Amino acid sequence: MLTELENTAKVVGVKQVRRALAAGQVKRLYLAKDADGQLTAPLERQAAGQAVETVWAESMKALGRACGVAVGTAAAASI
Repeated sequence: MLTELENTAKVVGVKQVRRALAAGQVKRLYLAKDADGQLTAPLERQAAGQAVETVWAESMKALGRACGVAVGTAAAASI
């Protein structure tokens, strides 16, 4: 599932994902299992309210790597 992020339009990071969700642009939400729940829970709730599928990555590092960034990330979304 994470390989989809390599070849699609995406946003990376909690703040950018929050903005994309508010704009109704998110097709699929990706969250890292080891990220702080205070960051990911509101995004997960908002995505569920919009019927957006949530995919859980094993780690922030793996999610960041799938997004093509050099650091880990708690959240990403395909748009």
